[in-house]
Amino acid sequence: MRRVKTFLLLAVLLLPALFGRAANSIVWDAKNNTVSADVRGEALWPLLEDIAHQTGWHIFVEPGLNQKADAKFSQLNSGEALKKLLGDLNFAYVPKTNEANQLYVFATTLRAATMRVSAVATNQPAVAKHVANELIVKVKPGTDIDALAKSLGAKVTGRNDKLGIYRLQFADAAATDAALASLQNNPAVTAVDYNYIYDAPPTPQALANATGAAPKLTLDATTPGDPCNPVIGLIDTAVQPSGGALDQFMLPPVSVVSDGSPTTSGISHGTAMYQTILNAVSQSSGGHTGVKILPVQVFGSSESATTWNVALGVQAAVDGGATVLNMSLGGAGDSAVLTDVIQQALAKGIVVFAAAGNMPVSTPTYPAAIPGVNSVTALSSPGQLASYANYGSFSSLALPGTSIVYQGGQAWVVQGTSPATAYATGVAVGTKSVNCAGWSQIESAMQQKFPVPAK
Repeated sequence: MRRVKTFLLLAVLLLPALFGRAANSIVWDAKNNTVSADVRGEALWPLLEDIAHQTGWHIFVEPGLNQKADAKFSQLNSGEALKKLLGDLNFAYVPKTNEANQLYVFATTLRAATMRVSAVATNQPAVAKHVANELIVKVKPGTDIDALAKSLGAKVTGRNDKLGIYRLQFADAAATDAALASLQNNPAVTAVDYNYIYDAPPTPQALANATGAAPKLTLDATTPGDPCNPVIGLIDTAVQPSGGALDQFMLPPVSVVSDGSPTTSGISHGTAMYQTILNAVSQSSGGHTGVKILPVQVFGSSESATTWNVALGVQAAVDGGATVLNMSLGGAGDSAVLTDVIQQALAKGIVVFAAAGNMPVSTPTYPAAIPGVNSVTALSSPGQLASYANYGSFSSLALPGTSIVYQGGQAWVVQGTSPATAYATGVAVGTKSVNCAGWSQIESAMQQKFPVPAK
């Protein structure tokens, strides 16, 4: 009981610290035509995406504009709010009768505003996309996968004999669908599904005139396999070294894709998640820990990942000694094969945190909705669900959805349920390194301290 109380005390201290680094938020009350905002150095494009999402407007912007918003206000009408948010840019609001209202943002003339801004979220459930003409199948030990593929007119294009999972490629969509139906009734097959696609995670945005520094964290000496200082499997894009003290927490990276390379400019999503985890570890551990992070790259050069890559990534993390998995990714595809792989990890006592998604809808996102996974959604302020965040009953935790990190002497901000998931992972492992409480105790305490607000 003392350990749980210790955790709760740490959590009470941690939440304000996290929100202290997550200032950017806009609340657009369309019903009352009022806007409240607190934004610092937010780039124009994500700012307009957020406005498009909250208002439903069709927004068009002049190409090449790169202004940043710095404003804090409460309960202004939409016109006054736009003046403060857009600064010296011009804008024109055009109401429509039978279609969405329109907003044009420009520096020269209205006619120059030709680029359409997509809303961050649509309030519509995501459509599960999959790789054309491919299936992933898991078979029972001893099954001749090559003979099975040949009987279906398929080629085996990927294999992992340890997991017993294989990628099958077919001639066309009709053959793929027919094989799916056939394999679902094959006694040698334990799971089969499409090879679903995971879109690229949100790109961190550069922040102008931001002050601060990477978290200060001391690495404690530990022995391999120390249960109080777990290894975190960070299943994401490539992680870039910082050239600073934070690199000492990184184990040699692993990649399950052949067409990916680390980002050479800017900052990758994986790097932002790596630093976000360590920031939360620093806050919850008192500034010292023996925790290590194993980066596992599952996104290729196309900036998308697949069920196949993610399944291999989970296994690579487990094989590399990870006992906690951070999966700041997700999609609409409910893959029986990936579910099987993750449930095998859960059965070994491995703890999994996954992002609930940024639509915002109540329909499940995977792997967050897989039973046993800690599904994390995002807050814009204490007790306030972020406007973009998914809110379904499958979500079990809600943490700050904005993280500021530092790379190459530059501050960067990333927003979404991705950093909320990284915060959750960091809180959990940081607490584990302090009091070595059981995972069930830590997860239960986190659910009490970081509940999902009612929508």
